Amino acid sequence: MLPDPFAGPFADPAPARAGRASLLVPLLVGAGVAVALGAYGRTHPPTGIAVNLAGFSSAQTVKVWLGTGAALFAVLQVLSALAMYGRLGRFTPSWAGVTHRWSGRIAFLLTVPVAVHCLYALGFADADLRTLLHSALGCFFFGVFTTKMLALPKPGLAGWVLPVVGGVVFTALIGVWLTSSVWYFTTFGVQR
Repeated sequence: MLPDPFAGPFADPAPARAGRASLLVPLLVGAGVAVALGAYGRTHPPTGIAVNLAGFSSAQTVKVWLGTGAALFAVLQVLSALAMYGRLGRFTPSWAGVTHRWSGRIAFLLTVPVAVHCLYALGFADADLRTLLHSALGCFFFGVFTTKMLALPKPGLAGWVLPVVGGVVFTALIGVWLTSSVWYFTTFGVQR
């Protein structure tokens, strides 16, 4: 069983100080990733050429369906994390850890072609509030994801760090999904 992420104010402060110091590098690298993606998207002239898959009517529909798949696997990731931390009552299946790792991997892999499409074909867009939020959240998602992956092997982190960072990753991905896939489905309808 993992340590309680909500240990409270009576936890030993020495590991907390060591954990904060060991979280500094992942935070800085994550911030660098987010800024680098934003800078690349802003300075790279959009090509309009994008990733496309057979069976879809356009590159945009590929993007919204891959994003929707990533959002669904992210929900599975949150549910499996809650099961791992014993937050679903007595429901703590032995396969929760494996499900958590694989759902995260699949969610991330589904986001990669979407990010390539957005950065290479469209760039960092700010034509309106939705596109600005989408671009900023996309860069933020990859930055905070990097932070989480680099923080995972760090010993001495406070028990609340990974659940909080994981929650921020989930929130950023859902924000990206709301400003792209959900917007597309409500504007143009559900199509393939």
